Amino acid sequence: MTQPDELEDTARIAQELIRFDTTNYGEGRSNGETDAAEYLGEHLTALGLEPEYFDAATGRTSVVARVKGADSSKPALVVHGHTDVVPADPKNWTVDPFGGVVRDGLLWGRGAVDMKNMDAMIITALQDILGAGKAPARDLVIAFFSDEENGGVFGSHYMVDEHPEIFNGATEAISEVGGYSVYLNGRRSYLLQTGEKALVWIKLVARGTAAHGSRVIRDNAVTKLAEAVVALGRRDWPIHLTGTTEQLLAELARIMDVDPERVGPDELVLSTGTAAGFIQASLRTTSNPTLLSAGYKHNVIPDTAEALIDIRTLAGEEDAVLADVRELIGDDIELVVMHRDIGLENTFDGPLVDAMVATLGAHDPGAPVLPYLLSGGTDNKALAKLGITGYGFAPLRLPPELDFPAMFHGVDERVPLDALVFGRQVLGDLLLNY
Repeated sequence: MTQPDELEDTARIAQELIRFDTTNYGEGRSNGETDAAEYLGEHLTALGLEPEYFDAATGRTSVVARVKGADSSKPALVVHGHTDVVPADPKNWTVDPFGGVVRDGLLWGRGAVDMKNMDAMIITALQDILGAGKAPARDLVIAFFSDEENGGVFGSHYMVDEHPEIFNGATEAISEVGGYSVYLNGRRSYLLQTGEKALVWIKLVARGTAAHGSRVIRDNAVTKLAEAVVALGRRDWPIHLTGTTEQLLAELARIMDVDPERVGPDELVLSTGTAAGFIQASLRTTSNPTLLSAGYKHNVIPDTAEALIDIRTLAGEEDAVLADVRELIGDDIELVVMHRDIGLENTFDGPLVDAMVATLGAHDPGAPVLPYLLSGGTDNKALAKLGITGYGFAPLRLPPELDFPAMFHGVDERVPLDALVFGRQVLGDLLLNY
């Protein structure tokens, strides 16, 4: 097994970040991000920067630093990551999820791709620029947010609402889940994230009659909840293409050498293999049950049962989808909106997009770069409230056998060590030249 002092800096920093258990359970329950924020702050300080720390609540620390650019008259660019991670059950993993294990040329652990890898890439890209006595082309706002996995309530949204001055002069941002490679018809290509779906997290509450488990009870809260959960979980939402997905499908059809008039969107996307893991969900609304809670004993029928449902809609469809959900679950089920956030969609053009495409092309000549709509969400949603246009650009050149979409919130999350070096170099060149 590779020892930490033998690792390239990006892998070593990512490894050390993984070893901070910053698990975020949602709804305000978290192990906290302060230690990880202070660790990153130490790296920023070592680069001659002056990090500032912001606590939205006890232990919920975000750290921000500003880097002066060669031309401060240009609009600033926000380069941001998050330090929290979703829970990981060690019983399901083949390694300690918080051990930062290096094996088979990969770094394993919760956060290896979501997104302590990019946190580390940001630091080492800055090391390469500032350590060489150079400056980025424009001012940078470097931000490592807490609480992204809870929608940014104690992180990016708190910063935007309470400390908007931190982002003065910034008009664009880059962050996670874009710029990574996929294989299309045997050809390495890159997906650049130009938008993301809206977020609607709801809770379903069913109520019934509490009774002994041996009785005949028609008014069973668990049964009513189960019927509503099945209705939403089995709902086959219709395809609705946006400008981004139409452009993506046209490019996929060209690369996959199929006739889009004869092959439907689902069939076309599924033909891409593992890339479909993210792309397919961008074509429609999704409604996935994620947590059930009811009862306290085998022979007691509870009077209340609850379920959490993760709904992702296309931008602007949130209210219409909620109306459909209410009709699906029926009048007996209470629907509580726990958290919602906007969707984003930017066009695949402009100076920043051109720069990201050109930088990827310089490091992997001839590889196509395609726009896509992220089925999940990022802290770019919060920055949009300040008029900041956000993209996903955490560049990684990945092997064809790695099911990268499955790494996000999945078991045995891992990233190739050489992909981290690639990301450091590409990100560094972008920041130096854009």
